[in-house]
Amino acid sequence: MANELKKKYGLLTAICMVVGIVVGSGVFFKAEAILTKTGGNLKIGILAWIIGGIIMVISAYTFSILATKYEKVNGVVDYAEATIGEKYGYVIGWFLSTIYYPTLTMALAWLSARYTLVVFQGDNADPTSGMCFVLTGFYLVASYALNTLSPIISGKFQVSTTFIKLVPLLLMGVIGTIYGIANDNGVLVQNFTTVVNEVPASEAIFSAVCATVFAYEGWIIATSINAELKDGKKNLPKALVIGSLIIVAIYVLYYVGLAGAIPNADMMAGGQAAARNAFGTVFGKAMGTGIFVFVIVSCLGTLNGLMLGCTRGIYSIASRGRGPAPHVFGYLDKHTNMPGNSSILALLLCAAWLVYFYFANLNSSTAGALKMFAFDPTELPIVTIYPFYIPIFVMMFKDKNLSPVKRFVVPSLAILGCLVMVVAAFVAHLKEIPGYLIIFAVIMAIGMAFMKKKKVA
Repeated sequence: MANELKKKYGLLTAICMVVGIVVGSGVFFKAEAILTKTGGNLKIGILAWIIGGIIMVISAYTFSILATKYEKVNGVVDYAEATIGEKYGYVIGWFLSTIYYPTLTMALAWLSARYTLVVFQGDNADPTSGMCFVLTGFYLVASYALNTLSPIISGKFQVSTTFIKLVPLLLMGVIGTIYGIANDNGVLVQNFTTVVNEVPASEAIFSAVCATVFAYEGWIIATSINAELKDGKKNLPKALVIGSLIIVAIYVLYYVGLAGAIPNADMMAGGQAAARNAFGTVFGKAMGTGIFVFVIVSCLGTLNGLMLGCTRGIYSIASRGRGPAPHVFGYLDKHTNMPGNSSILALLLCAAWLVYFYFANLNSSTAGALKMFAFDPTELPIVTIYPFYIPIFVMMFKDKNLSPVKRFVVPSLAILGCLVMVVAAFVAHLKEIPGYLIIFAVIMAIGMAFMKKKKVA
């Protein structure tokens, strides 16, 4: 009977859940970045969105095959354990807990603060100012408190922002495109036919594809809805593929809508206020600012979701008897049923990465000395997870219960997608990678010291 209660979602609901989980603030943040990386070449930018989307679709479908095979398995750590073993699951879990989630959570808090200041200060908003980082800290603590002290409210906030985040995307995508076509100045046609700065095609494509990972990330979380789907073996692959295609369509539509609002050169030169200026052009200053507030709410919703994963990261390791002090970080609060100690550590890790990000990337007096160790926290940590997927996909070759297509063709395409992401990272961040890998190696080495399994009382 308990199992029947879990099977409560149909295909349509599942598709909506996939879209809600993946769509977030990344598209608002990366649209301008992709335009810059391609030198204002709109067609290459659209191609990059499509390639990144295809990699997401293939990867999501591949994991859906695993999800239907290991029906009770939930999350990439569990897939790693089921296919390769507990130690490999621990390695991925440690990376997610100490690098992946904290860096992305910190970045989303900072991005939310940046956009908040843009609303009040416009072009004068300074992303390196003390005000910006005070606000970033406030958003981190507020998100932590919401997830740790009131998980029910946190869940309702997450559901609400799922719908809110689609509003600015669809409005700009549809109305911005119409505005660009109907505008006497022919902005949309001009943006499609002119290039601001010539960038070699291969460099432009790979750099832009790398930038899309932040906007598309979250699809792996969507595989965890399998346990609650009716006829999950059929509906999960459909939901992931259809949902992913809808996401790609929404992102491309929004990207074209921006191009219908203002010239590419203005979008590239507009910096952090570029998106707000585009909304103001299409909808008028007052209404444009109002709609842009929805962008901030979307960012906060994504931050809330990341903090949710972040607070449970170390707990996930500790509950398996591994990691530092599993008896401490595997503790659940009796009143809230939340991993309180793990949550506190997660908040401290986010704060530590925020301090590091400021001094290595933004502070002019220290960034020079730490230049070798500065990296983009919205791209490299995400790309790093793709090589971790490859051994999981390789293990599918050994599964004789799968059809030839699912056993060989699908995982091969998924592996190819992972390799494309790795190449894209090298093209886009070649100078950053050595320093990042040193930091990665040190943190992972610390984790290996705590790999031995212990008994948890």
